[in-house]
Amino acid sequence: MEINIYQFVEGARQAKGLTVIIDVFRAFSVACYVMNNGVKDLFPIGSIEMAYKLKEENPEFILMGERGGLIQPGFDYGNSPASVESVDFNGRTVVHTTSAGTQGIVNAIHADEIITGSFVNAQAIIDYIRAKNPDYVSLVCMGWEAVEEADEDTLFANYVKNALEGKPNDFAAIVHYMRHESKTGKFLDVRGEASAPTEDFDLCLCLDRFPFVLKAEPYGDSLVRLHKVNMDKDWSAIG
Repeated sequence: MEINIYQFVEGARQAKGLTVIIDVFRAFSVACYVMNNGVKDLFPIGSIEMAYKLKEENPEFILMGERGGLIQPGFDYGNSPASVESVDFNGRTVVHTTSAGTQGIVNAIHADEIITGSFVNAQAIIDYIRAKNPDYVSLVCMGWEAVEEADEDTLFANYVKNALEGKPNDFAAIVHYMRHESKTGKFLDVRGEASAPTEDFDLCLCLDRFPFVLKAEPYGDSLVRLHKVNMDKDWSAIG
């Protein structure tokens, strides 16, 4: 198994094999919380214009996401796990567009398959990759608005790589670094509570909270849908 780490949209375009698109703060942490709360369909969208178009055509759809870290006009939710942790999405359709994470999904055009990456389902991701045992694994760190390296995404990529290679990880050290040393800590106080509640830090670093993987699958002519693969029971979806 060859494992490579890439950065940003260009990295997504270089990715091959089983590809993990990583956005810890906060897109793919948010996606896990939404999926856990019963969403029927979760569509990661690259274009905000497409998100608005889907909403216009389907008024019942829920818009979620950000640009520049800020919730956008007409959106129901921003890109914060704190804002959706307790929301019942049962039977609803969510359109999710962000500056970094969802851009990686739509640009990973050479990947054999795509799953999302975040600490909240890290062990499920590691178990999934081990079960699939692909020749190539691409770990794509989407970073800060897909243009600046984000410590948490790179740390996650190395966490997964270490686990797959049988090397130790120290998650407590990662949390300490993120809280006290990482420049990514700026997200806690520059976006405001409406778009980035301080609770997001702990919610995004709640290790292994969810036992499932989110796999991107084509939907219709132009959309991608995230599908939940339960690693504790849904083994038929892995083979």
